[in-house]
Amino acid sequence: MTLSLSEFAKSLTVETAFSVLAVAKSLKAAGKDVVELEIGDSPFESTASAKSTGIDAIRENQSHYCPSPGLPVFREAAAKFVSDEFGIPAKAENIVVAPGAKVFEQYFCEAFVNPGDGVLVFSPYFPTYVPNILRRGGRPVFASLKQQHGFRPLLSDIEQFLKTDPSPRAIFLNSPHNPTGGVMTLEDMQQIADLVRGKDIAVFSDEPYCHMIWQGKHESLLAQPGMLDQCVAAYTFSKSYSMSGWRLGFAVAGKEVAEAIGKMINTTLSCTPPLVQLAGKAALEKDSSERDAVMQKFRRKVELLTAGLNKLDGFKSLDPTGTFYVFPSVKPICNRLGITSHGLAMYLLEGADDQFGVACLGGECFGEAGGGFLRFSCAEPDERLQQALDFLPVAISRTDRITAYLEKKPQFRLAKPYAE
Repeated sequence: MTLSLSEFAKSLTVETAFSVLAVAKSLKAAGKDVVELEIGDSPFESTASAKSTGIDAIRENQSHYCPSPGLPVFREAAAKFVSDEFGIPAKAENIVVAPGAKVFEQYFCEAFVNPGDGVLVFSPYFPTYVPNILRRGGRPVFASLKQQHGFRPLLSDIEQFLKTDPSPRAIFLNSPHNPTGGVMTLEDMQQIADLVRGKDIAVFSDEPYCHMIWQGKHESLLAQPGMLDQCVAAYTFSKSYSMSGWRLGFAVAGKEVAEAIGKMINTTLSCTPPLVQLAGKAALEKDSSERDAVMQKFRRKVELLTAGLNKLDGFKSLDPTGTFYVFPSVKPICNRLGITSHGLAMYLLEGADDQFGVACLGGECFGEAGGGFLRFSCAEPDERLQQALDFLPVAISRTDRITAYLEKKPQFRLAKPYAE
């Protein structure tokens, strides 16, 4: 007998980057040369103090349970970190620790969202926001980010949500923004804070790319007066310290909310491994210089890829502002070839050449507003980025192969031209 799954389990969607990663790995295993620009992982080593401290922690038998909200020494270090770097008035009691930042999307929704509540999400968006909202029976309400506005949220969209939604409850913000690379300004943060302050509106501030700022500096909504008690900010060691496989992140929130999330961690994860927390503490306290040097390497990669893409006919990318992604519009190409942007991405991987491919993501993997864009990660050596740039115009010129690919994969036919 096959057991029936819940309606939620049957409806669950996933982060497409990992699905494309699986296709890329399968093709590589079969002998195809693939430049992997689909996944947001660092190509660099974890920072030195993190590695050495993690090894020492294993030797010292730091491998047992610890308090669910996190080790006191880690919580203190994380509070000092966000206070010193971003001006957030946090103390240890405001910090909770988990394996990465993504799980805090779920905990935020469990803390604040009831069935039927409206949650404002700016599209394109990180793909796991919506499943976590739906998990609680919430209603995602979408507002589009525009390339001409630097992919920054419009205050008018937040005002409309608060005025017109029958049950406005929460807002998801992400800056620096995945997938677009947009970065919110201090003025953006001040205006949003003034708009929601004192209202029963919770904000999830997703900040994994806080050190990948190429113009200006990172601003957090929690640094605005009164916002610590209305927000949950999520941070991760995956990007800044190249520790994605360690699975370490933390959230900053008001004391009562942090305590509630600590209970959620207790009833789901028990705790985050102490040896991982000790490695993260060492990274925060000792590895800022190494971190910043690696960030500049990422910056050069983003600049290389952006400049190269903007030389290609039909590609239009903004100047880099943040993250290690480049998010060019390819609408003219898609409209001319009659292929969706994700279809174009999969063609570049699977169909353009038998021996070589480029793995990237179509913008619609991040919501409807992403249609007509591609997302390229820069997590490959510079010479591989150049190989990808050299391949793109060749692949797009092979119209016979595109026609054959669409006959094989008709789901990627463009039903309606993208508005250019």
